[in-house]
Amino acid sequence: MGRYELPRNVKGEGRILFIFSTKALIYTAIGGVIGIIFYQIFKAINLNFVGLVILGICAVLGFGIGTLKVPDTTAFEITKKTGGENMDDVIKRAIKFKMQKKKIYVYEKDEITNETEEKKDE
Repeated sequence: MGRYELPRNVKGEGRILFIFSTKALIYTAIGGVIGIIFYQIFKAINLNFVGLVILGICAVLGFGIGTLKVPDTTAFEITKKTGGENMDDVIKRAIKFKMQKKKIYVYEKDEITNETEEKKDE
């Protein structure tokens, strides 16, 4: 029998220590650095355990942002539009959008049809 290679998306799949991709390792390190700042603050007031817990939470959040994708579900408005995309890409776009001070105007379907019906009556 012949052997067939199946094409797949291998973008960013260089793995370090089996679970860390390069991007996930970078985000985990960033989360860890933020956690270390909190650890140092809590260490100064003799709450080492609380500082370690916050450090761990920040590192796990960094790993999650670098690894996970937004779920593709229709339950929420945001997941309808961003389902299947990487979390870090969605966060970067949201920050970029807010920094440019842009606004989104949403019209209900009924508002649009009522306006067009009023124009037709005139």
